[in-house]
Parts: sequence; structure tokens; C-alpha cells
Amino acid sequence: MASEPGRTGGDADRDGWSDPLSRDALLLIAEAVLEMAGFRIAAISVVRGEDFHSFAIAGSEAAREALWDAVTPVSVIEDEVAKADDWGRFQFVPSDRSGAVGEWGWVPDIEPDEDPEAWHPLDLLIAPLRDDAGRIVGLLSIDLPTSGRRPDAAQRSLLEKYAAQAERALLVALERHELSEQIRLATTARKIVRSLSVQLPIDDLLVQAGSALSEGFRAGGSWVQTFAGDVDGSGVLYSARGADIVLPEVLVEVAETAARQLWAVQQWVVIERDRRVEVLTEEQSRQIHAFMERIEAASLLFVPIGAGSTCVGNLVLTRVEGQAPWGRIEAEAALDIGHDLGRSILNARTFAREHRLVQELTALDQYKGRLIATVAHELKNPLTAILGHLEMLEGSPDLTGLTRSSLAAIERGSLRLQRVIDDLLLLSKVGDPDTALIAAPVALQPVIEDLAELNTVAARRADVSLRLEMPEAEVLALGDAEELDTALGNVLSNAVKYGRPGTDVTVRLATEQDQVVVTVRDHGIGISPEDRAQLFTEFFRSSNPEAVRQPGTGLGLAIVQRIVERHGGTIAVDSELGVGSTFTLRLPAALSR
Repeated sequence: MASEPGRTGGDADRDGWSDPLSRDALLLIAEAVLEMAGFRIAAISVVRGEDFHSFAIAGSEAAREALWDAVTPVSVIEDEVAKADDWGRFQFVPSDRSGAVGEWGWVPDIEPDEDPEAWHPLDLLIAPLRDDAGRIVGLLSIDLPTSGRRPDAAQRSLLEKYAAQAERALLVALERHELSEQIRLATTARKIVRSLSVQLPIDDLLVQAGSALSEGFRAGGSWVQTFAGDVDGSGVLYSARGADIVLPEVLVEVAETAARQLWAVQQWVVIERDRRVEVLTEEQSRQIHAFMERIEAASLLFVPIGAGSTCVGNLVLTRVEGQAPWGRIEAEAALDIGHDLGRSILNARTFAREHRLVQELTALDQYKGRLIATVAHELKNPLTAILGHLEMLEGSPDLTGLTRSSLAAIERGSLRLQRVIDDLLLLSKVGDPDTALIAAPVALQPVIEDLAELNTVAARRADVSLRLEMPEAEVLALGDAEELDTALGNVLSNAVKYGRPGTDVTVRLATEQDQVVVTVRDHGIGISPEDRAQLFTEFFRSSNPEAVRQPGTGLGLAIVQRIVERHGGTIAVDSELGVGSTFTLRLPAALSR
């Protein structure tokens, strides 16, 4: 059969024709041609890229073995059709006009007859099968009429009908194949998207994506090239299977330029080893063909990767000799996945950048803690000496009234500085992640009662009443007793300090599931929304004149927050300016003793 070559490619799955129903339908058409039209061999081929691939073969076993999965260049058939007799859908090329059939086709082993109407082994009878747009999508080839003679007018009319049936059957098969490809590739895309985690290092993320893409697209291999980013440097090549992919520098630059141009128009490019790439120079084409030969790739599908208007890289899928050419559906699906990969890359870069910033901020916070502790320690020693000498000077009988007044001012300033230093040291301690928390059950009723007693004098001076609402049953928090005492003491003393005369401060203790809840409510000056946003920041002092008049270091609530968070708890504030504030501390509960 002159219409089919002797060289063969891969199996049906490699060509993407894994739908048995489509193959069986076309095989039935080919068999019907044999039985009803009087021929011994019939074959239906499908256009894939620049070639016809045989898809259904009916007839002798020898012909089936010779023609199975055969590939015929479209250009060869076009040359034959150009010199054929037009029989309607069929084109007939008599033996004296047919080309070098033996070099690319199969020729039946029969002796030619001298009768001019006898069928010659080099005769060619083919019917191009076209889609609705008139494009050739397949070919029906028949050979060896049972009569041994070339078809007459009646046989030609019958063959016309079978050619029309074959065309309709092939179009249905192509539609089924296209649908199955879309489903398969969509499944691959979903698998890729689900498998990617922005929390992975970007190289691991892209290696995983490449493996899934190679499997889903039946590619021989794949790699992803990313362009320069603030996380992954000057751009990297990631291979699906960890193989080293080393592109010549000129091709790296060409790939980046081409990817950006293709992303702008949402297109892809198929590069084949034996064809020049139109968008490249001859030298660039030569280099990429040499590279493809080195990695044993017959063709490349080059797809840009990006998100929105930003192109971040390119995806390359390879196929080896014998695999099917890249089709439009596959290329469009790969471009869709390029969008998913682009978003994943940008998200991974954002995550990596944020992770790096967190590390830098953590290091800076640790440095600040060490600096605070160092400064506090350096100040504590000379301050102790100052207070000691003040005590000695105050006992001297020779001091004048002015001198004693000055010494009192120095003492007040020193004591205030000492409170700042003590708060700094405590802030450094509770903020140091290397300082272990030795947690134990702490009964909170006694702690709160002791704190209320300590604040009684201050509350009486401020004309504020203290009210305690606590259950009779023992309430245990899990933590460090000294630190919890400090945290609750700071909140309670603040409530008394900023309470209005004639009001009360209520401390309520309760349990909720596995938490202990301490609520401290006052009816004082309140806190503005602007101040609440910075309330737990070190050294923050309110802009409210009423609050500024009260002495403080600006460290108390920062210490409270660090203690609570260090215990695995939370602190929240609800406040209205001029009405009052409510602080709620939630701490892990301990089991009853």
C-alpha cells in the first residue's frame, strides 16, 4: 500500500490514542470497506503534526504487521495527490505516476498484469478526510481489489459513500480524543496545584511540579527556568528528576526574552530538532538543536510561566524520538498550568521573603533583648553606689535645708531610674526565648487577694474601691508563680492608677473549659483607639494628658503581654475613652491538685 510507510513509531498510548472505542469505530469502517467495496486491505490514518499516523488497519496479517503505527509525512501524500486522477473523495495515482513508493510505503507482493485495467501493486488509491473547516485530518487508504481490476464507475460511487462514513467516524474519534485529552490534562493540572505547597523551598516545589508534569504530559523530561527574583537570586533551572540541565548562556538569555514575549501574547512554541526555529537566528537555532541532540530530545514544548502581567520563568517539556508530536490541546493545557505555576512561584517567593524577614526580625529582637539586658546591668551597679552614698549623706548632721532638698530630688530620680532598670531586666528575661519557663500549678485566689491588699493604700488615696469576684473552688493556672504575680499586679495597679474617684475596680476570676480567665475592669479615663493600637509596645506612653500625669516607665503592659504569651495565653483590652477599660487575661488551666 503506497500510502503507508515502513518506519514505525510508538504504541497507541504514546500517540495519545488510548480510547479503544474510537479505534474500534474506525476499524469497523475499514473492515466495511473490505467487505462491501471489494478490497483486501484498508487503513485509516490520523494527522498528528506534520505526519499521518496509521490508526486502524483491516486486511491481511502481513499488511497489518507492516503498517501498524506507521508514519507517513503529509508532504509525501500532498505530492502524490498533486499528480492524481480526481475520483471525487478518492484520489487515484496510477503506477506510472506514483513516486518511489518502495522507499516510504508498503507494496503488496503481487505480479502486475499486462491488462491496462488490471490493478498494479504500485497503484495508489487514497481519500483525504477533512474537518468542517476543510483541513485534512486523516486519510483512508485502500489496496488490492478482490476483482484484481481498477474500480469502475459503480465501485467508485460505492467507495464515495464509505469515504464519507470514514470521515464522519474520524471526526467523532477526534472529538472524543480531544475531550479525553482535556480531561486528562485538567486532572494533571489539579494534581499539580494540589501537590504544591508555598511553604516548601522553591527548588523542591518546582522539582515536584516538574515530575507531575512529565507524567501527565507523557514527556521524556521537563525543567523550569525561573528569572531573577529577590529570593532565588539570578534565576535557576529546576529539573524534574534532579538531572543537571546546563543551557549555554546565550540560550538562557534567549529563553528569558522569548518567555517574556510569549507571556505578553499568551502563546507557546514547539521546537523540533530538524526544523529551524523561526523566532531565532540561525546560530541560536544551531545551538538549541545541538543542545537537544545532547539531551536526546526530538522536540520541546516551550511555555511561559507567570501571573497577571508578570512573567517569572518558562516551562520546557521534552519528547524523544518515536513519541507523538505536541498538539494544540496539550500546549494550551500547559499554558494554563503555566498560570498555576506562576502563582505558586510568586506565592513561594512571598512566603520565603516573609520567612526571611521573620528570621531577621527575630534576630533583631534577640539583639535588642541582649542590648537592654546589658545596658540595664551596666546601669544597675553605679545606681546602687549612688543610692548607697545618698543614704550616707542623708545621715550627716551638717547638711543645710537646700542640700537636703537636692539630695531628696536625687533620691527620687534614682529610685525612678531603678524602677526602669528593674523593668528592663524583667522585660529582657520574659522576652528571652532561651529562658525556660518552669510551669507548675498556681492557685490564683491567694495571688489576687495579696495583690488587692498591696494596692489598698493606693486605691484609698485615689478614692477607688476594689471588688473581687472569685469562685469558692480553687482555680489553678499552669505557669510560673512569680511571673503571673507580676503580670496580674501590673494590670491591677494600672486599673487603680487610672480609675476615677468614686468608682470601683473589679477583678473577676473564672474558668472556661481548659482556660483560666482573669478580668480587670475599671471606670477610669479609658484608652483611645489610637493608643490601643500601641498599648503593648515598649516605652509607649499615652498622649492623653490625664494619663501622662501618672508616673510610669511605659514597660508595664509590654511585660504583661510577654508573660501571658510566654505562658501560651492571650491578653485583650476593651476600652472607651472617658468610660473605662476592661483587660481580659486567658491562661492555660492546670489540673486540680
